[in-house]
Amino acid sequence: MYLGQVIGLAIATRKDERLVGTKLLITQPILPDGSFSGQPIIAVDSVGAGIGERVIFVTGSVAARIMSDPNAPCDAAIVGIIDSIESFHR
Repeated sequence: MYLGQVIGLAIATRKDERLVGTKLLITQPILPDGSFSGQPIIAVDSVGAGIGERVIFVTGSVAARIMSDPNAPCDAAIVGIIDSIESFHR
């Protein structure tokens, strides 16, 4: 699982039929201190996240498990909305 921040919405009027009805959010990976890390990805939202929220997302084959069709072309999914982060790393 990874930390991210939702920075945008991707609207696709034409997409694979197995993705119809999903909300696609542009998710920027972040570090525990909130700073951006790496490149943004498009993730299927399974929890009702919104723009600006910090989220937990998964990638790879585990992301497809949130879809009703396990063969859906999904390799990133938002699975949680973060309330707070406490990091004890020095």
